[in-house]
Amino acid sequence: AARRCPHVPPPDTTGSDEEDDSDSSTKPIRSEKKKNPASLFQTGGDPPKERKTKKKAPPKVAESEEETPETPPKNSNKKGKGKKSKKTKGERPSSPIIEVDNLEEFVLRPAPQGVTIKCRVTRDKKGMDRGLYPTYYLHLDNDRKVFLLAGRKRKKSKTSNYLISIDPTDLSRGGENFIGKLRSNLMGTKFTVFDNGTNPERANADWSNVRQELSAVVYETNVLGFKGPRKMTVIIPGMNADNERVPIRPRNDNDGLLMRWQNRNMDNVIELQNKAPVWNDETQSYVLNFHGRVTHASVKNFQIVHGSDPDYIVMQFGRVADDAFTMDYSYPLCALQAFAIALSSFDGKLACE
Repeated sequence: AARRCPHVPPPDTTGSDEEDDSDSSTKPIRSEKKKNPASLFQTGGDPPKERKTKKKAPPKVAESEEETPETPPKNSNKKGKGKKSKKTKGERPSSPIIEVDNLEEFVLRPAPQGVTIKCRVTRDKKGMDRGLYPTYYLHLDNDRKVFLLAGRKRKKSKTSNYLISIDPTDLSRGGENFIGKLRSNLMGTKFTVFDNGTNPERANADWSNVRQELSAVVYETNVLGFKGPRKMTVIIPGMNADNERVPIRPRNDNDGLLMRWQNRNMDNVIELQNKAPVWNDETQSYVLNFHGRVTHASVKNFQIVHGSDPDYIVMQFGRVADDAFTMDYSYPLCALQAFAIALSSFDGKLACE
């Protein structure tokens, strides 16, 4: 029998339809005025940047959200002539104008500084065995709903193993649309995100074809059966002076992001945490401010921040319907990293609505 998490009532969202429409903005963060968030993620030749402040463990109760109105951005996206700025059913504001000329390049490219890329994740459980192996789709959350990525758990795999593709109809490992994967440990508490490079055992002489590790996610195990908000740590490669991701190409499992993090070998590695929710007396629940991008309370809702600047939201993810979630990411994450981190939160051993 699946363990259930206690439901906590969502915060008061009276009139949230109107509110949501004027919520959220593409300005990633208020704190940008006081410092440039990009400096938090630079590691190339800049050792002092390496110090991470440990976040305090959040209080243990289910997570949800509250809202603060801000100004909506203009809608639109590449591929169409139109800047049709029509609002979808008075719902949530959408992503700024995002160019997706080359999909493979786009999903691996860090979000531009100063822009929050707003996306939507949908879960499809229909059809043969999709109850057990749903397919997840990532689209830009704007008028044109441009498809970005699809992910699905592989069958017959000893550990959870999600294939991620840039084609919604081709989720095969051998296909040319395979762009990356998410793999868990046996416990289902630690995950690693790879690009589509080669396994180190089949490396070429100069190692250039070997797969990169793009991220790792660690969920703190909770012996009380996951009561309350989860605690996650996200480990990503640092950025160099040109704001490009430092390639992490482990030669074996002892050299990957997880082992580096466990051994506190943090050269060119950045540690992020989920933001601790705050107790709200009115709703008698723990809440996070998602600026109207999240409408349902769920333990899956999270925001990822750097310990040195908890106001800069690197990524946020949260439920808006039974099988629909919003996923917003900012520099230095790319779509593939953010989508894989989101997929880890669906995994069976953590699943708890």
